[in-house]
Amino acid sequence: MIEIIIEVHGTAFLRKRVRILAGTLVYAGRRRFSAADVSAILASRDRRRAGPTAPAHGLTWVRVDD
Repeated sequence: MIEIIIEVHGTAFLRKRVRILAGTLVYAGRRRFSAADVSAILASRDRRRAGPTAPAHGLTWVRVDD
């Protein structure tokens, strides 16, 4: 079994934002995207260029800080 830990901090997130980010990073880990591709995808702010949305199972929301 492979365990991937992605820790995300932010002041606000759009719906499924972290799951999309996780799916894109998994694609990069599988060498479907390079690190430069991921940077370009984030900079473009174009959802169509990103990887698939990761499934919700296995993702854990740890906390919300005020």
